[in-house]
Amino acid sequence: MHDGELKVAEAATIKRLHADLPVNSTIHLWMKATSSDHPGEMAFSNQRGTFGDVSVRNAEEYEFRIFQVYGGGAVELSYDTQKTSLSVAYWFTQAEVLDTGITLLHTNPGNAAPNIPDSYHFRPPFGWMNDPNGFGRYGGRPHLFYQHYSHGLTWNTMHWGHAVSSDYLRWRHMPIFLFPSEELTARPDKRGGAFSGSAIPLVEGPGIRVFFTEQVLDRVPEQQIQLTATSSDLIMAGQAEVILPYRPVDQSLTPDFRDPYVFRGPDGLWKMLLGSQSDAGGVILLYETQDATAASGWTFVSKLLVETRHKTTAIECPCLLPVDGPAAAPETRWVLIFGLMNGEDQATGRKNLTLAVVGHFDGKAFTGEFEQELDFGTDNYAFQAFVDGNTIVGMGWLANWVDTGPAIDFPTAMTLPRAIHLIDGALHTPPIGAAESLRSHILDRTRLAGGEAITLVNGAVEILFELAEPGAHFTLQLNHPEVELQVVVNDDGLAIKYSEDDQKKSPYYLARGAKPKRLRIFLDYGSIEVFADHGRWAGTKRIKGFEPVQSVWLAAEPGAVERAIVWALKP
Repeated sequence: MHDGELKVAEAATIKRLHADLPVNSTIHLWMKATSSDHPGEMAFSNQRGTFGDVSVRNAEEYEFRIFQVYGGGAVELSYDTQKTSLSVAYWFTQAEVLDTGITLLHTNPGNAAPNIPDSYHFRPPFGWMNDPNGFGRYGGRPHLFYQHYSHGLTWNTMHWGHAVSSDYLRWRHMPIFLFPSEELTARPDKRGGAFSGSAIPLVEGPGIRVFFTEQVLDRVPEQQIQLTATSSDLIMAGQAEVILPYRPVDQSLTPDFRDPYVFRGPDGLWKMLLGSQSDAGGVILLYETQDATAASGWTFVSKLLVETRHKTTAIECPCLLPVDGPAAAPETRWVLIFGLMNGEDQATGRKNLTLAVVGHFDGKAFTGEFEQELDFGTDNYAFQAFVDGNTIVGMGWLANWVDTGPAIDFPTAMTLPRAIHLIDGALHTPPIGAAESLRSHILDRTRLAGGEAITLVNGAVEILFELAEPGAHFTLQLNHPEVELQVVVNDDGLAIKYSEDDQKKSPYYLARGAKPKRLRIFLDYGSIEVFADHGRWAGTKRIKGFEPVQSVWLAAEPGAVERAIVWALKP
C-alpha cells in the first residue's frame, strides 16, 4: 500500500465527536483497547490544535476516564477505531448538573436506550438497569439511584446510576454515582459490584450517606458485605468503607446478605434492614447503631421476620416505613415491604412476589397485623420507598428475574412512582397525584363504554373506567402485535391475562377475590400498570418488546360500565 493509500485508510478509521462546551466542563468516558498489543487513546483538540489526551491499556473491559476542559468552546474528541473502542461519553458542568443533567455524546448500538420518545417511564440513558436504590429527597429534590451497568443491556458488574427530578415523573440523567472496586471493573466477568442499598441525608452537613452491598463472587468467607460512602455534592460518591464485614454468627444463614435499608426507628436510632435466607426460610435481619451519623457501630439486633411459605431462596430489598402516623408514636403502624427471590405462588404460577405486612414496630421487634401482596402482577420488584413529608412515595423495577438473567439483553424501566396509604384496613398504592400531569388530550369519552374498539395513536395511554356495581364482570381486550393481553374481572377476581407463547403456560396474574368499581390503566411501550379502586389493588406487567398496544375494546354486560375515558399521555 502506498503512503497516500495508507493515510486514506487510517483516516477512514478515525471517529470524531464534537461538543460545544461551557467553561469548566467535565467529560466522563469509558474506553478500552481493541488489542493488548497497543493502548486505546483519545485526543482532545480545538481550533488551536490538540490540547490533551487520555489512554487505557485494558482490552477486556472499558476503563473510566475523566477529562476537564477549563476553557470551554468547540472541542473535538477523536480516536482510531482500529485501536480504541468507546462505550460511553458525556459531559456536564459541576455547578449546573443538578439543574441540567448530563449531555450524552456517544453510546454504542449494544448499550443504547430504546428510541421511544413518547414513553413516560424512567429508563437509563444507556446500559442495563435493575433495582431502585437510595430513593429519596435530598437538597430539596427527589433523587433516584439504580443498579446499573453501562456497557451493554445485559447484567454485569454493578454500579449505581443516578437521576434527579422535581416531580418524580420527568428525570434529568446524572453522572454515574457509585463505582465498584477497580478489581471488579477490570473484567466483565459478572462477579459482583456495588449491589443495592439506600441513602440518608448527611447528619453532619449537606449531602448524603449511601449504604450498599459489595458482592465479590469468589471472596471467602463472605461473598456479600456492607459498605457506606458519602457525597457532599450529590454528584459522585467518595471512597467507600466497610461497616459489616460478616454475617451475624449462629443464625444458620446462607451467604445471601444484602440490600441494606437504613431509616430512623421509633426510638430515634438509625436502623438497618438486610435480606438473607436461613434454614427455616427467607429472613429479614435488623441492625442498629448508637452513632448519630450512622457511619459506624452497627450491631445485630434480631431476625425481624422469617418467611417460610413461598420457598424463597432469599428475601431481597426490605424496607420499613411508618404508614399512619409519626415514627415516634407508639400507636403508629408500620409497613414492612420485601421481595421473595424465586418465591412462588403455587396456585397461579407467579414467581418473585412482593409482600407488604402492616403492624407495629418498637425499634427492636415487628408484630404483624395483616399482610397483602404489594402487586398482583409481580413486575413491580425491588420496591423501595421513603416518607416524603407526610406521604410515602415508592418505586419498583418494572421487571422480574423470572424473565431475565445475567445472559439476556433486557432493557427495562422503573414503575410509575406510587403513594402508599392505609385505608380501612388495607394498603392502597395509587400512582402519585402528579401522574395526571402526563395527560395530553382525550382520545375517547363515549365509544369505549359503548363497546366500540378504540384505535390508539401511540403506546402511551391512560384508560379510566367505572363500573355500575363493584365486581361487575368485564374483559378489556388490548390488541398487541406480539402478545395476548387482557384485563378482566371474573369470578376469580381482577386479573391481567398475558401470554407470549401459545405452547407455554403463563402465570395467572390474579388479585383473588377483588371486586373493583373504578379502574385506572396505564399503557406504555413495554408495560401495563393496573390500579383498581384508588390503588387498593395494583398489578404491573412488563410487555415483551417495545411495540405499542394498537387498540382497545371493552366487553361487558349492558349498563355495567358507567363511563370510560381514554387519554393520550406525554412525558
